[in-house]
Amino acid sequence: MLEVLDIGNTFTRIAVWDGGEFSDLRRLPTAALELSPADFPRVAACVYPAAKDRLSGAEIDFISALNHHSKVDFSPVDCTTLGADRVANAIAAAEFYELPAAVIDCGTAITLEVIDGQKRFVGGAIAPGRKLLRKALAQGTAQLPEIPLGMDIPENIGCNTVDAIRFGVDTGIIGVVGEWLSVLRKKYPSLTVIFTGGDGRYFAPSFPEAQLADEFFTLHGIRLAGGFAD
Repeated sequence: MLEVLDIGNTFTRIAVWDGGEFSDLRRLPTAALELSPADFPRVAACVYPAAKDRLSGAEIDFISALNHHSKVDFSPVDCTTLGADRVANAIAAAEFYELPAAVIDCGTAITLEVIDGQKRFVGGAIAPGRKLLRKALAQGTAQLPEIPLGMDIPENIGCNTVDAIRFGVDTGIIGVVGEWLSVLRKKYPSLTVIFTGGDGRYFAPSFPEAQLADEFFTLHGIRLAGGFAD
């Protein structure tokens, strides 16, 4: 048995790997995450330093670009600040998908991870996610409200403030991702595009050629990075 943790900025996902499949998937607030020592191994990707410090006594193997058991080569980039979740995404893409591939992880931030045909991580991009953009508008202005996320893509410009925010943020961020892929396809015409993350279902329909990974995609990358191939 292996417990795998994906410790994100907002939420942490935890699941148990039994050598053949994942089970017992849980989603907990990262800010309140507490774990006691376990009788089985734990491996984690963590992008929340305070949580990593808090869990130092829970016997967890934290992966990184400098600490992983995979054939993905991260040497083309500066590994010292590369997020562990991005490392896991690159490893999962190289293991399960045809290369070259681009992983677009849609969460608090939207990240892009690009792996070439030689299993080299060659870089990517980072942008604020939809919820973060909404929060920035609300916190940085006097009158704009923070509005909830929806799954419908706005078809028309907004005729009121709320709809104007939806149109601006929700269509705008699709345009950002589309431009990323447009640039990449000039170098990688046969690029495999993979969407993952909690907001992946919003983006995927706008890119019919893309594949929507299952909910265990990043967790698979974490376990592989930790050296647990089966």
